[in-house]
Amino acid sequence: MIVKLEAEAGPSKDRCEPGSVNIPVAKWPKTAVSTSADPAAVATQVVDGFNAALKAGDTKAVGELFLEDGYWRDHLANSWDLRTIKGGQNITDYLAKENRITSVELDKSTAVRSPSWAPFDGVGEVKGVQFFLNFESKVGSGTGLVRLAEQDGQWKIFTLFTTLREIKGSAERINEHRTKGAEHGGKPGRKNWQERREAEQRFEGNEPTVLVLGAGQAGLTIAARLKMLGVDALVVDSAESVSSNWRKRYKQLVLHDPVYYDHLPYMNFPASWPVFTPKDKLADFFEAYVKLLELNVWTRTTLKSSSWDERERRWTVELEKSGDGPSETRTFHPKHIIQATGHSGKANFPQMKGLSSFKGDRLCHSSEFSGAKTESAGKKAIIVGSCNSAHDIAQDFYEKGYDVTMVQRSTTCVVSSQAIIDISLKGLYCEGGPPVEDADVMLHGFPSEVLKALQVKVTDLLAQYDKETLDGLNRVGFKTDRGPDDAGLFLKYFQRGGGYYINVGASQLIIDGKIKIKQGQEIEEVLPNGLRFADDSVLEGDEIIFATGYQNMRTQAREIFGAEVADRVGDIWGFDAEGEFRTIWQKTGHPGFWFMGGNLALCRYYSRMLALQIKALELGLDESQ
Repeated sequence: MIVKLEAEAGPSKDRCEPGSVNIPVAKWPKTAVSTSADPAAVATQVVDGFNAALKAGDTKAVGELFLEDGYWRDHLANSWDLRTIKGGQNITDYLAKENRITSVELDKSTAVRSPSWAPFDGVGEVKGVQFFLNFESKVGSGTGLVRLAEQDGQWKIFTLFTTLREIKGSAERINEHRTKGAEHGGKPGRKNWQERREAEQRFEGNEPTVLVLGAGQAGLTIAARLKMLGVDALVVDSAESVSSNWRKRYKQLVLHDPVYYDHLPYMNFPASWPVFTPKDKLADFFEAYVKLLELNVWTRTTLKSSSWDERERRWTVELEKSGDGPSETRTFHPKHIIQATGHSGKANFPQMKGLSSFKGDRLCHSSEFSGAKTESAGKKAIIVGSCNSAHDIAQDFYEKGYDVTMVQRSTTCVVSSQAIIDISLKGLYCEGGPPVEDADVMLHGFPSEVLKALQVKVTDLLAQYDKETLDGLNRVGFKTDRGPDDAGLFLKYFQRGGGYYINVGASQLIIDGKIKIKQGQEIEEVLPNGLRFADDSVLEGDEIIFATGYQNMRTQAREIFGAEVADRVGDIWGFDAEGEFRTIWQKTGHPGFWFMGGNLALCRYYSRMLALQIKALELGLDESQ
C-alpha cells in the first residue's frame, strides 16, 4: 500500500490549501519619471481629490483615482469584513454598497509616515510616492497606506490600504485611556487591587463574554486585545501552565523568525532579547505577559460540553477545572467562542501498513517529539518530512550521535535565517527599523497579489545570497524550490502553511553528509526495524519521527465541537479569490464562533481585527450575526 502524504497532485511548490486560490502575481506599474516632484505636494493633491469625492458622494470619482489595475485592501474600514478590491470600476461598485469612510488626511507625524519616494518592488526598479494616512468613518477611525504610481503624467493610486484602529467611544484602555487602578477616598469595605484581580480572574458573580480555547500566542493576543476594549474574556487550556506547550517541545527548539518580527501587542520584547528566541525563554515571556496584562487564564481546564442556542444567540459551555484539590465544574454562557488551538488542526499522522509492527525505540509525530536521547549514540533515526520541524529534529539527533536520514518526499523552499534578516525583513522588521505598528501597516498594505510580485524579486535576491547552500543541497540530492510561482517562503506559508525550512544550521549538515537524504520515494510500509519504500528499498531505523505537518483547523473544530459546528464553518488558511485569508480572524459561517492562529506576527496584527469585529457585534454596530 503506497501512502500519499501530500494533499494533492501537482508540483509541490505551487500547491496550496485544498479549495483555496493560487493567486496571480500582480503586474507592476511603470516607475515614476517625475522624480523631481515634491512627494508631499503629490500626496496632498490625491488626498484632496479623495476627500472631494467622498464629500460629494461620488463613488465613480473615487474609482477614477486608481490605476485601472489598482487595489484597495480594506480591513474593517468600509465594512465588517476583510476585503481586497481590484480595479477602479470594481472599487466604484464596492463603494456604492459599502462606504463608511467620511474623510482622510495625510499623516506627517514621523519621517516614516510622511510622503516620500519609495521602491515598491523591493529592488528599486519600480518607484513611486508612498505615505501614511489617517481616516475617519461613520463608526470609528483608523490608519492606512497609499502607494502612488505615475501614469501619463498623472498620479494614480496603485495600492490603498485602510485598517480600522478604533471604534467611536471604545478606545483601547491604554495611554490616556488607561484605567486608574485604585479607588481613593473613604469607602468602607473596599477591596484592594489584589482582591479585585483575584475576583475578576475567578469570574465571581460574572461570566465571560468570550471563551478562548488555547493559551498560546493566538489565545493570549486576542485576550489582550479584548481586555483593552473592555470585553471580558476567559482563556482556557488543558496544559499545566501557560508555558507548558512550549517547555515540553523538543529541547533545541528556537524560533526561526527574528525578534523584531515577533513582538506581541502592548509589550515588545526587551531590547536585550536575543535575535532568535529559545522556546523556554518564550515560555517565560508568555507567563509574564499573562500576569502583567492581567489576562484571565485558566490552565488545567477542559471543555466538557458546548451547545449553541440559536434563539438566545449564545453558547452554553461546561468547563472542568482541576488543580491540587478536587476538580471544579463551571457553566458559562459566552456569546463568542474563539478556537485558538493553533493555526493547524490535528497532527497529520499517516495511517499505513505495519505501524503496529514497529519494534524500535520510538515512532511518533513531531508534535510528540521531546528530544533525542543522549545515551543513544550509534543508533539510527529516520525523520519523514523536510520542513522546519524535520530539520530541527534531524539536527538534534545528529548532535546526540545518531545516524540520521531525512526522507524528503517533495521539494522544500530553503532560506537562511540570516538572509531573512539581511534581505527579506531589512528596513521593515530590523534593528533600528520603524515602530512595529508602522511596519505592520507597510507589510499588510501590500495586497496579496502585489506582495507575491514583490516576493518574486526578493526570492531572486535570497537565492543569490544563499547560492552556495542551495547548490550544495541540490548536489547531494536534497531538492529545493522557490515557492509558488517562484514567490518564496512567505507565499508558501500563506498559501500552503508549510513546505519550507528557515536554515539555522541543518542545511550544512546535509551538504556535509552528516544528515543523509532519501528523496522522492513514497513509503510502502513500516517494518519492525524501519521503512520500506515504493521502489522496494529499505531504510533501517531505531526511531522514526513523522514531521508530516497538520490538518486544517476545521478538523480540530470537529473533534472539539462536533459536526454541528464544523459543518457550518469554512475551510481555514490559504487565500480566497481576493487574496485574503480564508475564514481565520473573521466570520466563520457559524455565529459566535471564530478561529485565531498564526505565527506571532500574524497574531499581533489580526488579533486587533478579530477583537474589533467582536466589539462591533457587542455594540450592535454589526447586525450580520
